Amino acid sequence: MRYLFTVLAGLMLLALPASAQFGGSMVVSGDQILAGVAGGPVSSGAVHVYTHSGSGIWTEVSAVRPSSSSELNDGFGRALSIDGNRLAVGAPGTKSVYLFEKGANGSWTQTNRIQGDVDGFGGAVALDGDHLLVAVPGGFRNSGSVYAYHTMGGEWMATGMLEVDSEEPIPSYAASMTLKDGHAVVGAPFANQRAGAAYAFRFDMSSHGWTPNGSPAVSFVGGGSSFGGSLLLVDNETLLVGMAGHDGRMGAVTVFSSDPETGEWGLEGRISPANAAPGDGFGSVLAVHDGMLYVGATGAGESGAIFSMALSDLGSTGAGMMTLTPADVPEGAGFGGNLAVSDQVLAVAASGMDNRSGRVIPFVRSGNDWSQGQSFFRDPDGYASVTGGTVECTDGEAGAFPCKDVNMLSFMNMEDLGADRGIRTNDIWGWEDPETGREYAIVGLSNQTSFVDVTNPENPILVGELDKTETARTSVWRDMKVYKDHAFIVADGAGQHGMQIFDLRQLRSYDGDPIQFEMTAYYDQIASAHNIVINEETGYAYSVGSSSGGTTCGGGLHMINIQDPVNPVFAGCFQDNNTGRRGTGYSHDAQCVMYRGPDSDYAGREICLGSNETALSIADVTDKKNPVAIAYATYPNVAYAHQGWLTEDHRYFYMNDEGDEPQGLVEGTRTLIWDLADLDEPQLVGEYIATTTETDHNLYVRDNIMYQSNYGAGFRVLDVSNPETPVEIGYFDTSPVGGGGGSWSNYPYFRSGTIVVTGGSSGLFIVKKKEIDT
Repeated sequence: MRYLFTVLAGLMLLALPASAQFGGSMVVSGDQILAGVAGGPVSSGAVHVYTHSGSGIWTEVSAVRPSSSSELNDGFGRALSIDGNRLAVGAPGTKSVYLFEKGANGSWTQTNRIQGDVDGFGGAVALDGDHLLVAVPGGFRNSGSVYAYHTMGGEWMATGMLEVDSEEPIPSYAASMTLKDGHAVVGAPFANQRAGAAYAFRFDMSSHGWTPNGSPAVSFVGGGSSFGGSLLLVDNETLLVGMAGHDGRMGAVTVFSSDPETGEWGLEGRISPANAAPGDGFGSVLAVHDGMLYVGATGAGESGAIFSMALSDLGSTGAGMMTLTPADVPEGAGFGGNLAVSDQVLAVAASGMDNRSGRVIPFVRSGNDWSQGQSFFRDPDGYASVTGGTVECTDGEAGAFPCKDVNMLSFMNMEDLGADRGIRTNDIWGWEDPETGREYAIVGLSNQTSFVDVTNPENPILVGELDKTETARTSVWRDMKVYKDHAFIVADGAGQHGMQIFDLRQLRSYDGDPIQFEMTAYYDQIASAHNIVINEETGYAYSVGSSSGGTTCGGGLHMINIQDPVNPVFAGCFQDNNTGRRGTGYSHDAQCVMYRGPDSDYAGREICLGSNETALSIADVTDKKNPVAIAYATYPNVAYAHQGWLTEDHRYFYMNDEGDEPQGLVEGTRTLIWDLADLDEPQLVGEYIATTTETDHNLYVRDNIMYQSNYGAGFRVLDVSNPETPVEIGYFDTSPVGGGGGSWSNYPYFRSGTIVVTGGSSGLFIVKKKEIDT
């Protein structure tokens, strides 16, 4: 029999939480809530144990850690699975899974460690009875893998892999798993152009291994449905599959039953929201306890919801469906991103809270109802700020940071930059006060711009902050440039942000306490923009990657006259439709100059060089009403043309590609070298391949030195005296143990030689190359 269930739901879907968010890895054991925190740059991972101390307050009472010495950023706690009094903890940073037993006093004791030999081993775990599955979860483009273990007499023995017979990799395979009574299902929600897929297996006692057992599927999924994003084997014959992205991200849960003779999975019904709006995300997570089914919907209402129903009602019309929504949480909280439940405790992850750092919202059973307690969180330890004196780069280290010929003058962590929990740094620029000579770093954060006085670089001072515009939302991307003592600030993916204009001379009013500044002027002809480009010689700004409203110019050059900084005027558009992924001339970043290079045909013209996703774009924008495309050029193994900068003689242009390294298209971090002797025919004359394999981001050139920021390899310094053969002469690794501390950008143009470098979620690094010419 097929049947349809209807439930109430609401408005907005948040993406499934990464396990790095607090509450992303979480289980419940009796009256305990166990939440994993996978470690950070100065701490190893742990599973933190909380109990109810009364009046809705939950208190950490202990922490579960490996019995052997821990390693920094070991990932311990990234994945959790519990079965009775046994706990499996994944530690992908050390390719390990640890097993623990709970004692009568509630403490947890390690019993086993399983060591893998592939990167990411332990990124997901599933424990049931005598079976354990350990996964290397797949990503958007790459397939994962699942390793199986079986215990008899206390030791865990490998029983092979759960493999699908497929000639092509299955994107996101092993992003989700469920295990019950010798049956398993593995999800791949990004497979089939994000329609999703699920693959069933069963344990064969005769061969002591796992064999395929069909592929539960439905005909009505479409691209973006994410079928298999959540999975739940109720028993060995009943399977629930979440598809939170289905039907405009309203979401649904499909119900399958297995034929005991053939093993084939047949669709029995679908639980889907009624009166729903796109974005409910019903099916984001599934759990069952004591005959009750719990379903997360991270976008229901304004902040998310949990729906529950008796398993005995699966064959009815949804009678008895109940809805649990949280009180006193912000819009977009993502309540329902994860959940765990026992007889007396329900723990729900609110993955969108605190700028997507996540919190756990606990509930205690009170009769037939759930009583909400106070939310809680735990973050890994980060670096402390370092001030008061230069930390010399000696024997390859400057304090905790690997380096070569780059000293650390100081470091400001996120708290000292005025950041809230979950906020990260992004882009950066600088300003030197023409009257006082003081130097300031203009630091982009997810929700604001922070102004830091680095005149004394060993003792930086937070002067003040400028919040994002009131109509904007917090965003990963922020960019800023300076003209005539004014900062021009944009943000991408931020909705109606526009361009903020801030008179930097206000920084002179600092008297000892950080100032909450207001913007000086505002430009509303754009909404979101990826970057802002300024040619200080002409007084024109160029918004690139504009979207979400206003005059987007296809994402190309939105030209603005800023000669009067507080009265900007739209001047026109330029876009080369031969470039950009959608053929609209979208420019991710650009540099615009009064050209003084070797091509005499364009001497004295205003030339813009755009990194346009698919190609290098060169344009003459001297006449804003009639800009002209000069040329465009592509290159081998293009993934995403990202950003670049000219040499000071305008002969060469160095460009980075943000996608070639993560897609495995190159052997190391690649910098493209363009010879622009003839602007009409730019020539790719070389590729600098670094010894690192990390993704490169922004780069700048000063004199004969290139300064690169790379996500995983930090700040790199290259000598380009021989332009076609760059040589690395220094570096400062802002993220020595990985994680979120990689460098987004740097500003190397202070006359003092001070260089400011953003370090992701770590903070602001203030460094100086040894023996720099000033």
